[in-house]
Amino acid sequence: MGIKLRRSVAASAAAVLGLSLMAACGGDGTTDEGPESETSTAGGTLKVLQHFPYEASDPQRIYYGVQLAWYRRLIYRGLLAFPMSEDPEEATTPVPDLATDTGTSSEEGRVWSFTLKDGVKWEDGTDITCEDVQYGTSRVFANDLITGGPNYTLSYIDVEDYPGPYKATPAQQQAFEEAVSCDGKTITFRFNKPWADFPQAIAGMMMTDPYKESFDEGAKSQWKVLSNGPYKVEGGVWEKNKGATLVRNPEYDPATDDPETLRLALPDQIDYQIDPSETSGELFNDRLITDAPDVQNAITTARVVPSQFAQLEGPVLDRYLNVESPYTQYLTPNFNRLKDVKVRQALAVALDLDGYVKALGGDKAAAPAESIVNPSVSGYQPNPAFDGDNSGDPEAAKALLEEAGVEMPYPIKLAYPASPTADKAMAVIKEGWDAAGFDVTLEGQGDTYYDVISRPDDDFDVSWAGWGADWPSMMTVLPPLFDSRPNFSPTTCGQDYGCYESDEFESLVDQAANSATVEEQTSFLQEADVVLGEEVAYIPLDTSKFNWLWGSKITGFTTTAASSSYPEIGLIGVTE
Repeated sequence: MGIKLRRSVAASAAAVLGLSLMAACGGDGTTDEGPESETSTAGGTLKVLQHFPYEASDPQRIYYGVQLAWYRRLIYRGLLAFPMSEDPEEATTPVPDLATDTGTSSEEGRVWSFTLKDGVKWEDGTDITCEDVQYGTSRVFANDLITGGPNYTLSYIDVEDYPGPYKATPAQQQAFEEAVSCDGKTITFRFNKPWADFPQAIAGMMMTDPYKESFDEGAKSQWKVLSNGPYKVEGGVWEKNKGATLVRNPEYDPATDDPETLRLALPDQIDYQIDPSETSGELFNDRLITDAPDVQNAITTARVVPSQFAQLEGPVLDRYLNVESPYTQYLTPNFNRLKDVKVRQALAVALDLDGYVKALGGDKAAAPAESIVNPSVSGYQPNPAFDGDNSGDPEAAKALLEEAGVEMPYPIKLAYPASPTADKAMAVIKEGWDAAGFDVTLEGQGDTYYDVISRPDDDFDVSWAGWGADWPSMMTVLPPLFDSRPNFSPTTCGQDYGCYESDEFESLVDQAANSATVEEQTSFLQEADVVLGEEVAYIPLDTSKFNWLWGSKITGFTTTAASSSYPEIGLIGVTE
């Protein structure tokens, strides 16, 4: 299956943990291809082999990381976008796309304005207007019909009781159009609080992408595509379990774009083939390993699995790449059960992280994490509570338990989504913790994992979890996971799986949310992460790695932070 950004692991806990843990070791394959590749020429047909279906092709409903990245290069342009740079900082710095610049901010980040370029068109030849951006933004509010996509704008746009464009009264619609207003080609967003990283949000998500009102059929628009990018969907409809054929969009004008930065659009045609059968991903890579004739012009969303690693030798290593992903795994102590900080500290100190990573498949499978914030996120720094020896120290942990005055062995129930690889990795954690004076019971769970561990009354002492930022900002990591206010209800702790609650942490979150600049916001969130570490609200585990193969006729193959470490499709070409 695919991985979403904010909901990257919550989407299907067992499956995603399996994917993360199975992105294991392989050869030291590298590629010299990239943005400067002289072999990347226009023409030919690119084949995309995908082993899972998307949930929609409607821009306001898209939330899969790879889909956001690839659709942005191929069929949908937004006000801003992230560039195709292999430099991580550059790749996470928004640049203009449909807009003339990266926006003008006023009122300490509560107001943002963007002006559309001249000459940008839909595939039907009509101009993209400010009103199209306004209408696309309004659709997110109709979350009874336009489901599945990110909805950050609902809590920021300065309008109340707006149900979206389909059910709004004239007064409600007018209120929205005052909050998101048009003046010629200029659109202005008015927020109820500062949104310092709004440019990053709209470069990474499609919440404010334009949508043509006359094209809209509400829920029935789920698979319709009206392109404004270099390709259009042949027939205009994406087939969920089959894919689509993408052909050149004659209304796309490269003069309104920055092709070298945002989308080279080299292939003449892209055959996007989806096969959701259980073994399709492995079969795709089996054929890529042998460079079978029908996949020499192919890339895939399917990562190499452990059973195929032995075949990664010789010439195939020239078509293999191992990269760190934007997804970080961690453990979350249950604060309703583990109330003594010294007990939580003992768990962190005794963790044999080196052994855990080795059980996942070694350094080609994962990298030890020193924060819940992924290194690809702006403002990342190692959390000082976890920036040390990764081998574990059972004796030091035992001393902490003695200081806590608890009876040993101290019982611990550890929950995680069960899989053969996960079982081995969790056994390593159990061994280190048992040696420190704990008595660990491994509680492997099934497909309903996240709804179980989010319950306030669950009987797990520690739970595994994972996360990927919606855009490269710490605001999309720490508050969603540890701010109790939006997470807590009588029946759930939401994404705050350990039911953590801290006035000090939440005060720093509030200061970050009300910051007028990204730099100020980041500084407060770095402080907030230190607080989380001191209280052991989480214990970082690993940053998962991706393993990619491609066919011998593919050129320009690389990954970027902008592509969520998936193949950067905007740079890829095909030789005949």
